[in-house]
Amino acid sequence: MLSSLDRCDRCGAQAYVRVTLGGGGELMFCAHHARQHEDKLREMSASIHDESERLAKPSSPLIDDEV
Repeated sequence: MLSSLDRCDRCGAQAYVRVTLGGGGELMFCAHHARQHEDKLREMSASIHDESERLAKPSSPLIDDEV
């Protein structure tokens, strides 16, 4: 589970999405930047852990965990 100490690599806001890259690298994004980079992350076959539902209760997650 991501904590309030985890910050978006793009803007420094609280991170709600953790991305693990194929080479083992890790990126963290706020919900806004996760949406912005979603297509590219999917192309890279990155593993995406999305906790953005903690912000509100949307009908579906911003990014599926199944990548």
